[in-house]
Amino acid sequence: MDAFFVSVEELFDPSLKGKAVVVGGQRDERGVVAAASYEARKYGVHSAMPLRTAAKLCPHAIFVDGHRHRYLEYSEKVHGVLTTFSPLVEMASIDEAYLDMTGTERLHGPALSAAHRLHHKIKSETQLNCSIGMGSSRLVAKVASAKAKPHGILWVIPGQEARFLAPLDVRDIPGVGKVTEQSLLKLGIQRVGDLSRFDDEFLEEHFGKWGLALAGKSRGEDAGGWFVNEVGADIGAKSISHEHTYNQDTADVDQLESTLMRLSEMVGRRLREQGLHARTIQLKLRYKDFTTITRAHCLPAPTQLDTEIFEQIRSLFHKNWRKGAQVRLLGVHAASFENPNSQGNLLEDGRRKRWQQALSAADHLRDKFGESSVSLATGLGGTFRERTHENPVGLPGKKKPA
Repeated sequence: MDAFFVSVEELFDPSLKGKAVVVGGQRDERGVVAAASYEARKYGVHSAMPLRTAAKLCPHAIFVDGHRHRYLEYSEKVHGVLTTFSPLVEMASIDEAYLDMTGTERLHGPALSAAHRLHHKIKSETQLNCSIGMGSSRLVAKVASAKAKPHGILWVIPGQEARFLAPLDVRDIPGVGKVTEQSLLKLGIQRVGDLSRFDDEFLEEHFGKWGLALAGKSRGEDAGGWFVNEVGADIGAKSISHEHTYNQDTADVDQLESTLMRLSEMVGRRLREQGLHARTIQLKLRYKDFTTITRAHCLPAPTQLDTEIFEQIRSLFHKNWRKGAQVRLLGVHAASFENPNSQGNLLEDGRRKRWQQALSAADHLRDKFGESSVSLATGLGGTFRERTHENPVGLPGKKKPA
């Protein structure tokens, strides 16, 4: 989808159209940009950039907090259109999807014709623009869609994958970040085609398995990273986390604990929505000087209860926080998911069962009245606006627990 968050905001406020718009928070906040309109991008604004930096680069931009429920609603609409073209749809994020169109020629026509039909149907049914990349692999389709923006279609004909990728910057390969880019540049690898000068053994020696994946990607293959499973395969989450950056650093214990409680509630809610139970709970703590520590604890039994998550997080915090030191960011992370049934009748314990029922009821109230409608007492002082999230719970097409 093209500038998805911005485009959805424009539907609700047409006055934003044609203007420099930044979604994710206000210009004086410490958060990051979730999305920027193409007008704002002309000034160097991009996603993941600090909001304050975006404000300096584009002073006249309009800053919007963002509305997560709107984006999920329109993501559902887009998903509905996609499923009319293929049963094999993989939502990579709230605004990006892959379709396996193999065998649909009789229904939708040749590849280019099908892409134009999809392009038109998404626009007519959602009023939003999208860009479509077509290729023999997800990697090629993803890169092609980026090159087709905004509102374009690009087809890489089978057999031309390496030729298409060769002149592109290595950063155009999904998964290549700044660190990998610097390592590649030291070897004289600037373009994707440069990778072909080195054999697989050399790349594996320098980058391990990721080196072999890079070699495959340079040829246009779905090698490693996000492209291990088949399109449409239901892949469960490996971890769930939420974090909060304060607009003003704080050493107030009550405020810090309230924030940890609120983050624990958010993580617990996501665990319950996906029917997951976490064995490992981890704290992320960043001080005023940007020094960051993470500390984890393995629970005796997996949990999805806010109270149990908070109990462990609070303990980790007080064991590791330098008392009186100002905190910039706190985060709560849950991982090592297990089936509680394999641990015996742990959830049959009366106290835990009552908490499970109470928190499930709270989830229903939040579904109906909003995230801030219900909170445990400790978290009342830690209320804050949830940042716009690119991969929220409940992505269209993801299976939900019965």
